[in-house]
Amino acid sequence: MYDYRYEPHRVIFMIDNKSFFASCEALRLGLNPMKAALAVVSQQPNSDWGSGLIMAASPLAKKKYGLKNVMRARDLPDLRKAPDLKIVEPHMNLYIKRSMQILNIFKKYAADEDIHVYSIDESMIDMTKSWHLFGDDPYYVGRRIQEDIRNTLGFYTTCGIGENPLLAKLAMDISAKHRTSMIDYWHYIDVPDTIWKISKLEDVWGINTRTAEHLRRIGINNMYELAHTDPDILKKEFGVIGEQLFAMSWGVDRSIISHKYFPQNKSYGNSQVLTRDYLDQRQIEIVIREIGEQVAARIRAYGLKVGRIGLFVGYSFKERENGDRRGGFRIQQKITPTSNNDELVRELHALFRKKWHGEAVRTIGVDYSQLNPDLDQQLSFFMTPEQEIKKRNFDMTVDKIRKKYGFASLVKASSLLEGATAIRRSILVGGHNGGNAYE
Repeated sequence: MYDYRYEPHRVIFMIDNKSFFASCEALRLGLNPMKAALAVVSQQPNSDWGSGLIMAASPLAKKKYGLKNVMRARDLPDLRKAPDLKIVEPHMNLYIKRSMQILNIFKKYAADEDIHVYSIDESMIDMTKSWHLFGDDPYYVGRRIQEDIRNTLGFYTTCGIGENPLLAKLAMDISAKHRTSMIDYWHYIDVPDTIWKISKLEDVWGINTRTAEHLRRIGINNMYELAHTDPDILKKEFGVIGEQLFAMSWGVDRSIISHKYFPQNKSYGNSQVLTRDYLDQRQIEIVIREIGEQVAARIRAYGLKVGRIGLFVGYSFKERENGDRRGGFRIQQKITPTSNNDELVRELHALFRKKWHGEAVRTIGVDYSQLNPDLDQQLSFFMTPEQEIKKRNFDMTVDKIRKKYGFASLVKASSLLEGATAIRRSILVGGHNGGNAYE
């Protein structure tokens, strides 16, 4: 049990743009996002229509036609029976632009260090030091921000307010979206009537299906039971995570948004085993780029920059049978510290070209080390400071889109060139977690 007198009492806003991609498309077409039946379908070139992915659906389309995000296009209703359902292609540059415009609205209400962009359509704002400048009650300040976004850009937003980030997130996910005002405020004192009433463990931010199944195996089926379980049992079953689960069940979260966390892990990497041999330099470099960008997204998520890059290339079994005993090569190199996608990929390609002499490639790995907090804005000889800041913000926004909707939701133009079809398909199969192999 926790004594809430000693817990942080802050004013945290968690704001979500309702059905963001679908809302962007509805507004682009001059429609009300809440009254239009619309689905955003991503279709890869030269592929069957049915294999297309429903990236987003408007609230009305979900309610009226049962659509869900990440369904296949083949699951769409017959348009003859759904004449009001509009099918549109995604416009990623538009989504990024709107996300940045919304971020600029948030900056009117709080300092930059008190804003955390959680995903392309969700942001967390610590309003502790500034809410009183805009109203007499945090609830009405939340309403003011909602109206500002609605009047400026046309988006409807859901707002959860809490005394810490956890309470704000749960207030938004569990309660606010079901209220007419689309806003709710959770306090520590409300925990027995809010968190303990949650019957489905997976509905709680931070509890995934695997963890929920583990909890059920030891007799914990809901948040009330979790809160009244012996913490020692949870620690024995889950380790440190068990202590965190117990704290969550009591609504405790001591994190402060402005206190940036820098992990102790000194390197990050990823590798892929390809399902066939690759001899084409351009296709191999596309794979290197995609893996490099996946790892770079993790680096940026922690606010770090890279001082050393490493590349591993494993040759095919045929090369080894033909007498090449090396089996591949591993090479590392110090670089000017950066977290910029283009710079990292350029260095990786340079390493590859230095060591590769036309051998058939079967395995590719990338690792980044010598990581340090990225406290200063990186400047480039080829960009103005303003251009560099925009490029950095673009990379981070793309990371958030890929994290939420899958790595294939954004594919660079070079991946769409002739000859890259197999690589592009592998990205779609693998998703943002990298998949098992390229084919």
